[in-house]
Amino acid sequence: MFYGEFSHTLDRKGRIIIPARFRESFKEHYAEKFYLTRGLDTCLFLFTEDEWRTQESKFKNLSFTKPEARQFNRLFFSGAAEVVCDKQGRILIPAYLKQYADIKREVVVVGVSNRIEIWAKENWKMFYDQSKGSFEEIAEKLFDFE
Repeated sequence: MFYGEFSHTLDRKGRIIIPARFRESFKEHYAEKFYLTRGLDTCLFLFTEDEWRTQESKFKNLSFTKPEARQFNRLFFSGAAEVVCDKQGRILIPAYLKQYADIKREVVVVGVSNRIEIWAKENWKMFYDQSKGSFEEIAEKLFDFE
C-alpha cells in the first residue's frame, strides 16, 4: 500500500505534508483518520485506522504478565496520537513525538507496506548507510529464494 522514500520539511507549526502518492492510496482505501506513534529505531509509525486496529489486536493479545509486553504496550499506546490530513495533505506531529524521533526540520517519509515511517533526515541517513551493505545478507537469512 505504501512504498517509496520522500524528503520533506516541517513547517513552522510542526506539520509535514504527506506525499501525494500516499494521499492517493488514502483515497483509494477511504482512509481519513490515522494514528501516529513511537516507532522502532527512533522513527515514528503512521497507520491508517484499519491497520491501527489490526496492530492493536495483535498487541493487546500479548500477555500482560510479561514485563516486556507491558513495557512495549505502554510506550507504543501512550505515544499514540490520532491525526487527520488537512486540505493541503499535512499532518501535525505532536512535540513529544518530534522529540522522541529527534525531528527538528528535515524529515524523510518512508513507505513500508502497511505503514508509513517518519524519520529525522539525519537518523534515516545513518540507518540507511549502516544497513545498505547487509541488505543481501539479511534477505538470505529471512527468505528462501528459489
